[in-house]
Amino acid sequence: MVRKTFASVVPVAFGAKATGPRAERMRRSPQYDGGVFRNAATTRSTPSSPGGILREFLFGEDRDRRRPAGTVPLVTDPVAATADGLFLTWYGHASTLVEIDGARVLCDPVWSDRVSPAAFAGPRRLHAPPVPLASLGRLDAIVISHDHYDHLDLATVRELTSLTEAPFLVPLGVGAHLERWNVPLDRIVELDWHEDVTISGLRFVCAPAQHFSGRGIANDSTLWASWVITGPAHRVFYSGDTGYFDGFSSIGEKYGPFDASLIQIGAYASHWPDIHMTPEEGVAAHLDVRGGLLVPVHWATFTLSTRAWSEPAERVWREAKANDLPLAIPKPGQRIDVAAPPPVDGWWQALS
Repeated sequence: MVRKTFASVVPVAFGAKATGPRAERMRRSPQYDGGVFRNAATTRSTPSSPGGILREFLFGEDRDRRRPAGTVPLVTDPVAATADGLFLTWYGHASTLVEIDGARVLCDPVWSDRVSPAAFAGPRRLHAPPVPLASLGRLDAIVISHDHYDHLDLATVRELTSLTEAPFLVPLGVGAHLERWNVPLDRIVELDWHEDVTISGLRFVCAPAQHFSGRGIANDSTLWASWVITGPAHRVFYSGDTGYFDGFSSIGEKYGPFDASLIQIGAYASHWPDIHMTPEEGVAAHLDVRGGLLVPVHWATFTLSTRAWSEPAERVWREAKANDLPLAIPKPGQRIDVAAPPPVDGWWQALS
């Protein structure tokens, strides 16, 4: 009788379970307890009322407004040559190219049509990727915040592995997925909270977040994180997926101030208040980390909650104005010069 291994019976999109030295390192983490990673505060990573959330998805009054009323405007210009300074190009959802002091960092790239382990089911794109992955050119690092399908995408990882030599920077445990997907071991850098690495003249710090993880049937078996990216002249904070928590103030004190922050504002719902921020909480987090220009992410591309499609942008715009904060809400594919951001033009309102 042939004994089946874990990898042979689990779909490849699920990734892999950490074993050996990787698992031992996870067990030494202060965030690891009882076989799982835990937030500093007690949180819920599943809906408080599964039946209620299902009814709202199927019959909620906003269900017809969860998609844009027209075509999302994309900026499909060729990717610009690397320049000094700080530029941010948001490609939709959380996928963002950070050009910082001549280096190029890609955050949570997802180019697939669906965010799901299956090609035929799961949340589907509301707009196309503005540009092909192959057009991005040289990358110095690829940063992953956690292993959910809308942040860690098998097809995108495989394509980037062949297109570039850039290392993947990931929280503890996520390297097991990449290893199963044939990313070379020397291109996998796993970090715990507050650990750092220097690559291409940039310092990357794996910072705390308040979320959860999981690709198969087991949740919280890998770590989640926010990221601090520091160059010789500029600093950027990327929140990853997170609830609002007091750790943002600590991040601001320890690693800030920042020239810009990429802050999650979408996929919030009353059913899971602990692990995704509302737009107003996103503004509060930006203030806590001392974030400079606020660039909201994690909206517009996939329907992941019961909110109207444009609500995250509208609410973050109002809250930023109330706090007199510099704000950019780019169209997917639009490159923002942080030193001279364009005025917010409300482009999403025509699609509400």
